[in-house]
Amino acid sequence: MNLEAIWADYQSSVKAFLYKHISNPSDVEDLLQDILIKTYQNLDTVKDTKKVKSWVFQIANHAIIDFYRKRATISKINGQVLWYELAEEDIYSQLSHCVTAFINGLPDSEAKLLTAIDIDGISQKDYAALNGMKYSTLKSRVKKSRQNLSELFNQCCELSINSKGELIDFDKRDKKCSSC
Repeated sequence: MNLEAIWADYQSSVKAFLYKHISNPSDVEDLLQDILIKTYQNLDTVKDTKKVKSWVFQIANHAIIDFYRKRATISKINGQVLWYELAEEDIYSQLSHCVTAFINGLPDSEAKLLTAIDIDGISQKDYAALNGMKYSTLKSRVKKSRQNLSELFNQCCELSINSKGELIDFDKRDKKCSSC
């Protein structure tokens, strides 16, 4: 068995396999090199030439597993919380006490509706059934109430949203805003 012949036959397939599991091209190239080295170092252990392809893909699969294990270990850095994890929690915790105040600033029917659905977690279908209204009507009211809530937030705070629609920061527009 010749390493060059084996690598010529399977390199593109292994690379495609790696891209299915890893999106970063640099990481794929690094793993491809690791797989080549492991193939070279252990080629003499393969007894049956018909099993070379599955053996090479087994090496690739183990390389992917090791790659993600290493990343998981590195990302936790001995159990320390990273700054960006704190920042995200901090933004939501800062605004969480405002939500009830803003909801209470809505008309009573809208406040009752959003408190039941968004705070207490009652499903919209259950709320509609409990209050004797059509589900489609309730969905429209929830949407309108959420828009009104959003307007209250926007009067008081400027929310910064990233491209994924996630809240990343906020600033009070008016320092006198009593809701937050």
